[in-house]
Parts: sequence; structure tokens; C-alpha cells
Amino acid sequence: MNRRNIALKTLAFLCVVPAAVTHAQDGQPAPVPVVTVSASSTTTVPNDRLHAWLRAEAENPSAAAAAAEVNARVARVLAKLKALPDAQVSTSGYTSQQVVEKGKPARWRIVQTIKVEGRDFAAIGDAVARVQAEDGALLSGISFGVSDELRRRTQDAITEQAIAAWRARAQAAAHGFGIAGWRAGRITIQAGDPVRPYPMMARGDMAMAAAAPAPVPLEAGTTEVSVSVSGEAILDGARAAGR
Repeated sequence: MNRRNIALKTLAFLCVVPAAVTHAQDGQPAPVPVVTVSASSTTTVPNDRLHAWLRAEAENPSAAAAAAEVNARVARVLAKLKALPDAQVSTSGYTSQQVVEKGKPARWRIVQTIKVEGRDFAAIGDAVARVQAEDGALLSGISFGVSDELRRRTQDAITEQAIAAWRARAQAAAHGFGIAGWRAGRITIQAGDPVRPYPMMARGDMAMAAAAPAPVPLEAGTTEVSVSVSGEAILDGARAAGR
């Protein structure tokens, strides 16, 4: 992967929830104050995965004839898409609907959805244009996202920074309360949920894609990846800071 400049920002906030500090009673020591600290680290990475949705449609007074036409079209499209290196191809969303006109059954409409995804944007874009032109497939939409591999690698890289931000906030809380030290209590580290890909195309765009299939201009864009740290900092003057 080419080296890219990645802008990193660290966001942190502090929610103070001190335990009630009371005078010692019956020989019991007063409870120490506890603060809940939250911090996060976020970076922007380039999308490295393309998702494209196509559909095969047919209408015929005979449901069997419409289904046969769709099945044949899907088979041709799958053969071409599966020939792409490093691409995953799947089918879904098979629907059969009777079209009614003027209150009477007129014909059957059969639709089958095909999805192709991968890293080679140019190859997938060319293949999508080809199956539209040669096989009558219709483009339903395209979206971009981050691969699981890149997401995990990025999360690993920014987790340490999120933890450092959390520790800095805990230290600031101890200092603000005039307490020399603190120790970590229960802590949770959580990565941001990935966004599920879905087709993005307006009806007008779909109509143009069907009318004049051509290579689709592709601009992958970027996605934010984040890691958050939240937990208790137990303020304890008897301990050295941060231990």
C-alpha cells in the first residue's frame, strides 16, 4: 500500500463521578474519589474496497419464460464477474412479481440481484460496464468501504494513542482534585463499528446507467476509523501518579 499522510485527531472528554467523601466513621477509612474518564482517537483512511450491485430483470406474460431469461442473463454476468482476479461475487434478492394493469394480470416481472466487491476499482468498473452493454444487466448502485484487514491494522495503530489520551485525562483529573496519584479501575476499549456497504444511486442515475452503459467514474473517498477508551481512575494520594 502506498504511503499516505494520515491526519490524526484525538478527542477526549472527562465525566467526573466522585465517590462520596465522608469523615471516617466507626474506624472505617473514608472512600477514595473515583472519576470516569473517556478518550478516543480517530484517523481517516482511504477506502480500499468497492461494492457494486447489479440486477437482471425480465418481463413476460409467462412466469417461466421470464425466469428463464433472468437465469440465463445472471449466468452470463456471473461468468464474467467471477473471472475478475481478487473479486467476490454473490447473488441475492430474487423476486417474482405479477404486474397488474387495468385490474387484470398483464405479465410477470422477475428480478435477480448480483453483487461484486473487491480492491481493483478499475477492473470492476470496466466489468460492470461490460455486463451492462453485453448482457443487459442494470447497475443498481456502488459504494466504497474499508477492508477488514485495513480496519484492524488502523485500529491497532491508534489504540495506543487512545490509551495515552485516557491516561493524560486521568492524570489531569487527579491534579485538578489536588491528589498526587491515581490507579486504573475497570476500563473498556471499544472500536467503532464498521459501516455496512449499501448501494448509493438515485433513480435518475439508474435510468442513465441502463440507457447508456459506460465505465463509471470512481472516487473512493475516505472513512474514519476510531477507538475509544472509557473507565475508572481511582484517585489515591498514597500512590505515585499513573500507577
